[in-house]
Amino acid sequence: MNVVRSHVSRLVLVAAAGTMLAGCASTGVNNTSGRKTVYEDVRSSSTVVQGVGIESQDIVGVTDKMMRDMLATPVLAGRNPPPRIIIDSEYFTNESSSRINKNSITDRLRIELQRAAQGRMVFVGRQYAAMVENERELKRAGVTDGGTIRKTQGTAGADFRLVGRITSLDAVDTATSTTSRYQQITFEMIDLEYGTVVWGGIYEFKKTAQDDVIYR
Repeated sequence: MNVVRSHVSRLVLVAAAGTMLAGCASTGVNNTSGRKTVYEDVRSSSTVVQGVGIESQDIVGVTDKMMRDMLATPVLAGRNPPPRIIIDSEYFTNESSSRINKNSITDRLRIELQRAAQGRMVFVGRQYAAMVENERELKRAGVTDGGTIRKTQGTAGADFRLVGRITSLDAVDTATSTTSRYQQITFEMIDLEYGTVVWGGIYEFKKTAQDDVIYR
């Protein structure tokens, strides 16, 4: 009797597995093993995944354009001594329907600009202020020595700070689910004494697709 029950149980399991496989095949589920990783040029659109949001080629394009514009602006790149500038995402807001890590834009802009400026601009790491103050307290309390660079009364004040905004305008065809998105990214450099705008730049683009891509 136990042998018969065991045999029946195996038949039930085989039938259930067959039903699951048939269901997957009928719904078009890809049961193959993971696909091979493909390295792609960050300056070009993906050949595998494409959507209407902000992607790598857009980040590279906007930061390259803004970097060239800033280096061509005398008030930013032609002063002696070089101006002190803050470039981070603190006052860079995303008001668009695209999900984006703002640091991806401001970090690339700051690093590429610092490399290209070759001393014509000095960048203040205000996002690291707490770390700097902690080290200064250790030095002044005698816990550590004074280091090898210098000793100043205060940390570096900045002359200019980058602000900006990301906005978008969407249009959706309800019949085909095709989405068209106009994306606008603006940058301005603010004089931190007078509050005036000493430089501004804009980058815009428009994408259309049957958007089924999720940005994370």
